[in-house]
Amino acid sequence: MSDSNILRCLIIGSGPAGYTAGIYAARADLKPVMYTGMQPGGQLTTTTEVENFPGYPNGTHGPEMMEDFKKQAERFGTDIRFGYVNKVDFSGPVHKVWVDETTELHAHTVIIATGASAKWLGLPNEQRLNGFGVSACAVCDGFFFKGQDVAIVGAGDTAAEEATYLAKLCKKVYMIVRKGEMRASKAMQARVLNTPNIEVLFNSETEDILGEKGVTGARIKNTKTGETRQLDVTGFFVAIGHHPNTDIFKEWLDLDEQGYIKTIPGTSKTNIKGVFAVGDAQDKVYRQAVTAAGSGCMGALDAERYLADMGIH
Repeated sequence: MSDSNILRCLIIGSGPAGYTAGIYAARADLKPVMYTGMQPGGQLTTTTEVENFPGYPNGTHGPEMMEDFKKQAERFGTDIRFGYVNKVDFSGPVHKVWVDETTELHAHTVIIATGASAKWLGLPNEQRLNGFGVSACAVCDGFFFKGQDVAIVGAGDTAAEEATYLAKLCKKVYMIVRKGEMRASKAMQARVLNTPNIEVLFNSETEDILGEKGVTGARIKNTKTGETRQLDVTGFFVAIGHHPNTDIFKEWLDLDEQGYIKTIPGTSKTNIKGVFAVGDAQDKVYRQAVTAAGSGCMGALDAERYLADMGIH
């Protein structure tokens, strides 16, 4: 393939990280091409109200905000295409990527912004009420349940941290734990157990989430006694973990034990030169739209510097 057919910058995935990378890469005249993946706009398109992103004083809706990001990236010349990258080959200096199993692309730099997906319980009403009382992010959505009773499912550090966060806002927090103990660190467990408005329900499983247009309750079952009870809650938070969308890269990139792409601290650089990772595909700590956008900027700047250092124009 001739040099003229090799892309200077290919962005895999949309969302705050991908679109921001597109804005910066396009302004640097890298002529970026972006493939959106199966969910253009990423996780934020499943979020109704967003009130914690700077620049939206009255708040906005996730899908609308992602449309704003997309338009801004397109305004500067990002070539945004709908398609799903299913295979990569990072063995040579020019990176090969396959889209929808048919189109083969070659690129000098690749910015990975494939994000992560929340793990769900798989309950009948979970997805129907997602955004209407059901959420996988307490930090994003807890504010909407100020002074109300809510439930959160999970037993690890994230669930414990989110339960204590919700406890500061909500009247009552039920923490639903499947086993007879939590997986969270001793310090996090102590914090939960010493918070008076958190009630931990051990040996409990959620059978269903109740409500027509919004959450009105949750039906849970004690796995030891078989007894069921209804929790009168208006919010239901799922904190059983996230799965980074990085499976196609595991042959080439260094991943941690959970599948998040390892980057050199303070950069978006991976173990492969010219390949950069941004957003939730490499961030398991913050997982916010604003931090994802910031890392998308880093990815584009790192790609620009890499091309300059390599003398690729």
